[in-house]
Amino acid sequence: MSHLLSRAFSLDDVARIAQRKLPRSIYDFYSGGAENEITMDANRRAFEELALVPRILRGVQPNTQQVILGTASSLPLVIAPMGAVGYGCRDGDVALAKAAASAGIPYVLSTTATTSIERVAEEAGGNLWFQLYTLRRREVTMRLLERAKAAGYGVLVVTADVPVGGKRERDLRNDFSMPFRFTARNMAVFASRPSWALGMLIRGIPTMPNLTEMAGHDSLPVDAAASVGREFDPTFDWEGLKEIRKRWPGKLLLKGLLHPDDAVAAADAGCDGVIVSNHGGRQLDGAVATMRALPGICDMVAHRIEVLLDGGVRRGGDVAKAVALGATAVLVGRPALYGACIAGEAGVEHVLKILNDELVRVMTLCGLSDMASLNRELISRT
Repeated sequence: MSHLLSRAFSLDDVARIAQRKLPRSIYDFYSGGAENEITMDANRRAFEELALVPRILRGVQPNTQQVILGTASSLPLVIAPMGAVGYGCRDGDVALAKAAASAGIPYVLSTTATTSIERVAEEAGGNLWFQLYTLRRREVTMRLLERAKAAGYGVLVVTADVPVGGKRERDLRNDFSMPFRFTARNMAVFASRPSWALGMLIRGIPTMPNLTEMAGHDSLPVDAAASVGREFDPTFDWEGLKEIRKRWPGKLLLKGLLHPDDAVAAADAGCDGVIVSNHGGRQLDGAVATMRALPGICDMVAHRIEVLLDGGVRRGGDVAKAVALGATAVLVGRPALYGACIAGEAGVEHVLKILNDELVRVMTLCGLSDMASLNRELISRT
């Protein structure tokens, strides 16, 4: 384990170490939200508003295993899809996938990953899911689907909350863009992290190999990054989702919904589950926090499909709260990425160990033996 991580006792500690290691513009790209970042902050506050009501003298030895979409997982936890990971950690997508496989949990590869669908499958293996952005060129979207199927990904995660990119003002202030570019404003920032800058100079700026087709066969892969934001399809609708359902033989999740009626529509369209998500507060600022939306969605559809939660999970107690309110599992993104940026695969493993240890401790203190014992009796609103 990195000597830096030896003093990281929480996921907030991991984030602070990553902030010291990365150029400000890169850290801000990962950590920031849309506009005033109200929704990003609300995701955390929603957990803090929930108190645990423990039971005593239960003599428990907690079992954290959970079945997610028919497959056993060591934890009710999934590593979330994240784009442009390679800007902070070269080969970071593989490091995340390998750590997830070692921990016995699923990993979701993003369409905008800096490692190809095929390479992650070949080098990491494990319980791989693929997150699909729907693009204006429907044939490109469908070919991404076919590539994931051919590479052995078992679950397709269709992201529905990006008909247009969010306004992320930290990136605008930092001159951060894709394709990545050096400007007078950000050169001094990069120079303050010489090991990071040297890596970029020697190995080049990471590209998005899953999107080279968007740039045309005669263009450089990096050109794809410039067009991906403009290529999100705002006309994609429920009929389009049904077409994907016909083309995808495995499990299908719809990510990025907050309204119970949309969860019902997803079930009607043939989805196996939904992910309650506001994109980590990076899209619509002012949107409801995911933990506030979770109970109503579970009340509507948990008897039909699985419900997962994304956004704001920073403690093992947060995992317990989400499962108690009806989630099958939660997704964790930024903390795992920060671990990768600090120490690669070992850094991600450290993050997962923190969450595992905290979850076991919370379950022991609350008298909970397994995931089935987590229910709404555990929760009190402060």
